[in-house]
Amino acid sequence: MKKAFITGITGQDGSYLAEILLEKDYEVHGLIRRSSTFNTSRIEHLYQDPHERGKRFILHYGDLSDAGNIRKLIFEIQPDEVYNLAAQSHVRVSFDMAEYTADTTGLGALRILEAIKDFEVSSHGKKIKFYQASSSEMFGSAKPPQNELTPFHPRSPYGSAKVFAYFTTVNYREAYGIFAVNGILFNHESPRRGETFVTRKITRGIARIKSGLDKKLYLGNLNARRDWGYAKEYMEAAWMMLQQPKPDDYVIGTGETHSVKEFMEAAFKHAGLKNWKQYVEIDPRYYRPTEVDVLIADPSKARKKLKWKPKTTFDSLVKLMVDEDLKAYQVISREA
Repeated sequence: MKKAFITGITGQDGSYLAEILLEKDYEVHGLIRRSSTFNTSRIEHLYQDPHERGKRFILHYGDLSDAGNIRKLIFEIQPDEVYNLAAQSHVRVSFDMAEYTADTTGLGALRILEAIKDFEVSSHGKKIKFYQASSSEMFGSAKPPQNELTPFHPRSPYGSAKVFAYFTTVNYREAYGIFAVNGILFNHESPRRGETFVTRKITRGIARIKSGLDKKLYLGNLNARRDWGYAKEYMEAAWMMLQQPKPDDYVIGTGETHSVKEFMEAAFKHAGLKNWKQYVEIDPRYYRPTEVDVLIADPSKARKKLKWKPKTTFDSLVKLMVDEDLKAYQVISREA
């Protein structure tokens, strides 16, 4: 039975990846941060009592800012695969928390790779495969479409931290022979997306308006264009990268771009609210100091080498997210 260690397991991507690996008969270990409130809602359906024999889903407290803890867990778990999905991942927030973003999103990857390097030296043969969750935000203002050869030009502390983690991954692969890959994932969404990210903010806002809980939805730049896909499918691609005979880096996306406005219009239309202007107001506080105007993936390498391609269309993704939030808030509305 293979063992996998997932940082960021309580997030959107971590929860989908955990499901995928459990279905493939892995023993799955996840890193969670200590909190005074429960932060495990996305993985509660996977929870197994720690006293249960034969359990295959195990959680460990820790943080990417704590090198000693990361090292201890790598040596204790001895995983076959490590997926580093943890980060301060909100781009707008990274301008307000630049140092923390650099510490967790950038140096976090370095701490894991250092632990893997030391473990492989001490284990006399045991190898660990490492997946780094890189981001299309690394491209920033680079000319689209963007692929594995496109130069990076990040436009945020988050993007800059991801560039550091990307090149650290490449360096440890080349310097120490670690099976380390970068998955350069373009925007990937789902009903499990964090509520402060713009797509989920839109679908949740619509549900709250229809439930009578809110009257307005406040957004920032409607003209930014992104390549949006379905998060669960992107986590399948992440797993596929670690099953290749040689480590390499891959861009994952749909090859299509849509504006925030297009996403919003499609969401309002599906919810039966035709005049979105009646409900939406622009708040300059949500603008970024430096904006990324257009991101479009060129995923030809992943299509050719991984045999991966997206299955969920843009419209299907919007409908999936709207329907899930409407369902959730109809329940809340009835209970209220």
